[in-house]
Amino acid sequence: MKKLTLSLLFLALITTTVLGQDLGKNVIKLNLLSLPLKNINVEYERGLTKKISAALGVRYMSKGSIPFSNSIAELLNDDADNWNERIKSAKLGNTAVIATVRFYLGEGNLKGFYIAPFGRYAKYSASLDYPFEVDNGTTSYSQDISLAGDLTTITGGILLGSQFNLGKHLTLDWWILGPQYGSSDGSISGKKPLTANEQQALREQLEEIKDLPIVKANYTVDANGAVVDFKGPWAGIRAGLCLGFRF
Repeated sequence: MKKLTLSLLFLALITTTVLGQDLGKNVIKLNLLSLPLKNINVEYERGLTKKISAALGVRYMSKGSIPFSNSIAELLNDDADNWNERIKSAKLGNTAVIATVRFYLGEGNLKGFYIAPFGRYAKYSASLDYPFEVDNGTTSYSQDISLAGDLTTITGGILLGSQFNLGKHLTLDWWILGPQYGSSDGSISGKKPLTANEQQALREQLEEIKDLPIVKANYTVDANGAVVDFKGPWAGIRAGLCLGFRF
């Protein structure tokens, strides 16, 4: 009995020591500010040393209506080509994976102000009905072509933020500002039988997107439809307010 008691105490001591080494070094977080934008943004952070941690995040938005599409349509207040309804019916989705290394400048142990270099891979999918006006010389009429496709971006940046303990297991992580820069590549396309006049009208309409800032766009139009290719630099800002569970 004595040997059994000593063995159980020894086992309990080892178990407590092993678990104690990892206790409090892990945080799973949910970005609260992304929820109104229909994004689910989750991050896992693991402490490596007192001042350094590594994190891996995933962001997902199922393809659906553009967030706040009704408000955007009202703000545009543009009935030309029925753009108000087109914005409401457009679809948008995205997926992203973000890898981060954090350097805590103050107390550390997953607490306080930090500087965090990060890399992000993201893929956006979108679809919308694109209008163009056809002029036959004597008459004119409107046409639509349904365009859909994907855009992939690879960016890197530096996130400034601060993490607070709200209790033994709850944390609040404030992503204050995270500028990022990188490259983008993608295309959208649509199939539709087009006459010679319709092809020319669509080319003239698509000429406007070549003036997009930053991203370069090129298009091809033929009797079967259109393809628009996007390629060039990509920039953005990362921010958020995350509620976390620490264990």
